[in-house]
Amino acid sequence: MNLCVFLLCVGAMLPNKEEKKKPVDYVNPFIGTKSMGHTFPGACVPYGAVQLSPDTENVPHNIDGVYQQDAYRYCAGYQYDDPTIVGFSHTHLSGTGHSDLGDILLMPMVGDVKLLPGSAERPEEGYRSRFSHEQEKASPGYYEVMLQDYDIKVQLTATERVGIHKYTYPAGKREGHVIVDLLHGIYNYEGKVLWANLRVENDTLLTGYRITRGWARTNYTYFAVTFSKPIKNYGHENFEEVKYRGFWRRFDEKNNFPEMGGRGIVAFFDFDLQGSPELEVKVALSCVSTEGALKNLQAEVSGLNFEQLAIKAREKWNKSLSVIEAQGNEDQLSMLYTSLYHTMINPSVYMDVDGQYRGVDHMIHQASDFTNYTVFSLWDTYRALHPLFNVMNRQRNQDMVKSMLAHYQQSVHKALPVWSHMGNENWCMIAYHGVAVVADAVAKGIELDKTLVLEAMKNSSNVSYYQDTRDYVEKGYVPVDKDGNGASITLENAYDDWTIYQTARMLGNKDMAEEYGKRALSYRNLFDDRLGFARPRLSNGSWKEPFDPLNTHGEGFIEGNSWNYSFHVAHDVNGLIRLMGGEKRFVERLDSLFTMHLPEKYYADTEDITEEGLMGNYVHGNEPSHHVLYLYAWTSQPWKTQLRVREVMNRMYRNRIDGLCGNDDCGQMSAWYIFSALGFYPVCPGTNQYVLGAPYLPYMKIYLENGHSFEVRAPKVSDRNRYVKSVKLNGKPYEKAYITQQDIQAGGILEFEMGSKPERDRIYSDDNKPYSLTR
Repeated sequence: MNLCVFLLCVGAMLPNKEEKKKPVDYVNPFIGTKSMGHTFPGACVPYGAVQLSPDTENVPHNIDGVYQQDAYRYCAGYQYDDPTIVGFSHTHLSGTGHSDLGDILLMPMVGDVKLLPGSAERPEEGYRSRFSHEQEKASPGYYEVMLQDYDIKVQLTATERVGIHKYTYPAGKREGHVIVDLLHGIYNYEGKVLWANLRVENDTLLTGYRITRGWARTNYTYFAVTFSKPIKNYGHENFEEVKYRGFWRRFDEKNNFPEMGGRGIVAFFDFDLQGSPELEVKVALSCVSTEGALKNLQAEVSGLNFEQLAIKAREKWNKSLSVIEAQGNEDQLSMLYTSLYHTMINPSVYMDVDGQYRGVDHMIHQASDFTNYTVFSLWDTYRALHPLFNVMNRQRNQDMVKSMLAHYQQSVHKALPVWSHMGNENWCMIAYHGVAVVADAVAKGIELDKTLVLEAMKNSSNVSYYQDTRDYVEKGYVPVDKDGNGASITLENAYDDWTIYQTARMLGNKDMAEEYGKRALSYRNLFDDRLGFARPRLSNGSWKEPFDPLNTHGEGFIEGNSWNYSFHVAHDVNGLIRLMGGEKRFVERLDSLFTMHLPEKYYADTEDITEEGLMGNYVHGNEPSHHVLYLYAWTSQPWKTQLRVREVMNRMYRNRIDGLCGNDDCGQMSAWYIFSALGFYPVCPGTNQYVLGAPYLPYMKIYLENGHSFEVRAPKVSDRNRYVKSVKLNGKPYEKAYITQQDIQAGGILEFEMGSKPERDRIYSDDNKPYSLTR
């Protein structure tokens, strides 16, 4: 299929003026690629192992052990404001605040071969190239750009395990080159590559692997590369100091030698362009072996050309995005479907087509009854992403939880994942939120091995050497003099312990439920009655002095301050209200959180909190506060949730390149948006409840896996009509402050009558308020 036919096929899939646009047409992959979003614009398919995307800079994570602050901007490898592209690598994390990967970078070029990337200021000194956004396009499963220094058009698409490149070199050029850089990486540093190997199997096939030591401490990436043209000539440079070469010194390894090995391998391959200026390159990845990469290559792309694969990628995305049908204006629908798109990148498949995968024990395992996944950013995603999967993608979430349980079984620590990727635990962030994801799955009716679930939860919560768990169990809090994040750890552990209590109770283990019910109240040990805030304690039981509840740095709270973290008691909101001095004081404190001014000095030293993610002192750009807007449901003023949520959605989610106010964090920020657009939110994962707010759009419909559908109707909703006057479920008045998983799974219609003024008399009775551990 030639380019003209491809364009006709894609054109046939795009809407004309009379045809209704499809969900895939609304997605804007550039949202979040500037500033804080840390998303990438490249090609992938839903939950695919390959994320093939341009990298615009290669700032190292550290130089001689000194952290380089600019590296933070490149968590996804791409920043919209950059003028050059370094190349196109095959693995990326979406929206994270720390990073890794950028494996197996390819870059086409013409002219003199250069094996170092050069600089943005002087790209001509290396293989990188200038580019313009006027000649750049992206849509789900497809990316295109013109490399201006070489006049090469690059097109990218992907399958689950294969990245597909199409390079159109300038007409009249006799020879083109492809750089394969096995030294490049995101959050790179000298010594990150432990070893790389590349073999030229024949004139169109390469195989190899590299092992890196980054956020994933031992990351194996195997690959197989095929070219649509025969290799004419090739060579490489090893940019490391080699002190011993053995009898390899017999060979001229740098030129047309079919095996390359080292820690600094950058290779080039020359191609004859006289017959055609086009070159297709297919790069299959595996976490197991080069044999696995070859199997993936054969299974997913054999016999298919770029145009066919690009259409298949688009169709996969449209099918996945069609789980939601919605009405709204162009910007609203673009934000909605882009958010849904961002929830379908991570976690990602981490196994070959034959079911083999590398476990956290670095042994090769066979997945028999589930698909194995990786990239579990659980400090973020337990809050809304996994609950969203429990609504609209239950089979995948079952497999994800089974992947987490397999991680537990393979772990020498006997712990569920904390933050894991590529067969590694990287221990990022705090608490043991793997238990929350498992608990929510159980509460939402996902079928799991109940004995294994309770065993994994119990052991994960008792790893004594992890974040001072021993003191937490014995004292009921983590002393801040032993762990600088002790206050946050205590609050988040208490919630996790509640999820264990809840699961044990549901599964009939009374002794375990009693033990963890007590642990779940540990949050009380941090509340200073005099201040009405959570406050860090020292080992001797005394309060931390001095203490500033506004400071987000150095006060015992990670990526947040006491003002925000004091509301981190989603499992016992009634108990929290009493600790804060009663409902009147609680509401006053909530109101102040959203309206007060937080001077910059209080967050200047905290990398993940910036002004664009703040509403008063409320930090929406970071996850610990995401549930706080919904806490008014436990009070006599639930209408304030309806007021605040819409304000956040209007201000902090916009259809523009800098449209995200914080790191998207593997889809958590986007999942919050989707739930809030529906008009409800999982304040306390581990219950079957979703707390009501107000819909953002006049109509949304979820197509459920069980064949039912769930509709949310609010025909009069607008920025003016943001307040709920009444609610009906399946035509009957609905007076509860929440709906349940069972309500949704049964299918039906949730209908909101909206108005322009708060319904101050619309107060939920105690029996109809959401869950709380104490009453």
